[in-house]
Amino acid sequence: MDLTYPAEAEAFRAEIRQWLEENLPPGWFEPGFSMSDAERKHFNETWTEKLFAGGWICAGWPTEYGGKGLSLMDQVVLNEEFAKAGAPMRADFFGDTLVGPTILQWGTEEQKKEFIPGILQGSIAWCQGFSEPNSGSDLASLKTTAVLDGDEWIINGQKVWTTQAQHADYVFLLTRTDPNAPQHAGISYLLVPMHQEGVDVRPITQVDGSAEFNEVFFTNARCPKDNVVGGVNNGWKVAMTTLGFERGSSSTTGYRRFLKEWETILAEAKRLGKTEDRLTRDALVKSWQKVKIMEINGYRSLTDAINQTHHAALLGACNKMFWSETHRDTMELALDVLGMEAQILTGKGVSEGGPLSNRRGRADYPVSEIQASFFFSRSETIWGGTAEIQRNIIGERALGLPKEPKPAAS
Repeated sequence: MDLTYPAEAEAFRAEIRQWLEENLPPGWFEPGFSMSDAERKHFNETWTEKLFAGGWICAGWPTEYGGKGLSLMDQVVLNEEFAKAGAPMRADFFGDTLVGPTILQWGTEEQKKEFIPGILQGSIAWCQGFSEPNSGSDLASLKTTAVLDGDEWIINGQKVWTTQAQHADYVFLLTRTDPNAPQHAGISYLLVPMHQEGVDVRPITQVDGSAEFNEVFFTNARCPKDNVVGGVNNGWKVAMTTLGFERGSSSTTGYRRFLKEWETILAEAKRLGKTEDRLTRDALVKSWQKVKIMEINGYRSLTDAINQTHHAALLGACNKMFWSETHRDTMELALDVLGMEAQILTGKGVSEGGPLSNRRGRADYPVSEIQASFFFSRSETIWGGTAEIQRNIIGERALGLPKEPKPAAS
């Protein structure tokens, strides 16, 4: 693990900081800064334009496709300075972070010209169509099919837990295009329009009233023949590239959201006089230690990426298992600290703009941000690869343990 940043990266850090100081609202960096509703609305309406003008959106992309061509280290520094300042980057995770870089790496020149400008400008919204009802952790067993009919693929099947599908214009979809090939070899990666007959999106309403996940049903839905990324039946390799983009430039900033939650929980413990309780103090310290471990693990992942030592799969499995289970345990600690207050709905039923999840609930079920984060943490040990699957990866690939036996056929 290397914690030393090169001199040119530190010079770039100063450039970013200066830009933030010149473009964020006056007083942003002063303690206790706040904005009125009108000021916040104006900020939200104009901030993306300033990000575009500064060239900070998709800044790691090649210059010929609208980026700055930043190195990985410069992207890390960019994310760190925005995170330290509490300045929002554009929140288009699926477009900016996943499918955009995948198209840049695997797409044809025609696909890049068609899709990259829309992703960069934010005019195309995306969702990810990977998981299925019986193919989540065992993704290669997916059943959704695509059959070529002239110049179009005809798609049939179902996806589930599809985040933001109700708002998306396109889905980057894994589908089986060769039913006779081995599981991993017969899958293709398609870019499918969502606004068409044959695509049915059904939101999954959760206990706190939020509904960012969806079921998506495809019934003879269509997409152009040329919307295959990376070649027919090469979708598994392309998809692994997409999942790999979730790490890297955000490796040293991901822990910050958990640190903000911990600070909020500590403040609640002080308010309720719980910090004098020995068991509560012990639990808070242990929780803080785990946040620091997340930070250190981030630097380990960054060092691996820079040195190309190819430990990303194992580091990713370790990190995913660790942070997801830690977050679940931390939010259980939060409810313990709140005690009976945790059973009372104290939110406004909408995003409160505080330091935690910013997820929306129903007006008739007004969860607080801590309650919303507690509910969401229950899912984090499942999506992105369950904790059980991560343990199998670590056991088999790092420790050399035998593969987990498959269940006997019924």
